[in-house]
Amino acid sequence: MIMVERTESMALSLEQERIESPPLPAWKRLLDLLCIVASLPVTLPLGLAIAAYIKLTSPGPVLFRQERIGYRGRRFWCLKFRTMRVNADTSCHRQHLQQLMRSDAPMIKLDVKGDPRLIRGGAFLRATGLDELPQLINVLRGEMSLVGPRPCLPYEYEQYDAWARQRCEAVPGLTGLWQVSGKNHTTFRRMIELDIQYARTKSLWMDLRIMAKTFSALAAQVRETRAAVRTPASSSPTTPAVPAANGAAKAA
Repeated sequence: MIMVERTESMALSLEQERIESPPLPAWKRLLDLLCIVASLPVTLPLGLAIAAYIKLTSPGPVLFRQERIGYRGRRFWCLKFRTMRVNADTSCHRQHLQQLMRSDAPMIKLDVKGDPRLIRGGAFLRATGLDELPQLINVLRGEMSLVGPRPCLPYEYEQYDAWARQRCEAVPGLTGLWQVSGKNHTTFRRMIELDIQYARTKSLWMDLRIMAKTFSALAAQVRETRAAVRTPASSSPTTPAVPAANGAAKAA
């Protein structure tokens, strides 16, 4: 009886420790803050220039705010620069996501062939990842990190099984292991595997390697986007017919 009580007490203690454990290790939080401060001379004027451009070229707010799922299922408001026209339809993303989760198909972006709902210059912002610059605010708030799994949407999280939800054992990030390991050339299951791998093995060295690889991954993404736009639609039968709305897909 005493042994049972001790075992139950130990289990409760371990669970309490898991719940109360900080989402970000000290080294990771310090790395985030140092990188943000060091990049301010570039990111601050660049962000202000992008905000001014959006304000001058497209009616509506500069920022796009969307509820996302973060560390261990916590909800937060994820920020982006708005790249779609106001009130763009997002319903097509849910269907596309369900198809990706059921199939073994590559996670091709819905807007890979362009989207009439994109504002002028929106495709460039999305391809380069510059639309995600406001997420540095999420990083400062502790809701995100520079490196981690992409933050999923609530209805995506609801469809996860217990295995897939393990990806939320790491704080979401702007870039991550999946993003530099093929991203839209990989399947949904492979994305989950890479995110879980990162959640279990993250380290300072791994974060630095992922950051270093991010720039070449973004360059490759820009080249692929430009090539897809130049390719006639008839030669790419796998291209979805319905484009995605801002921030809803990007498959990330």
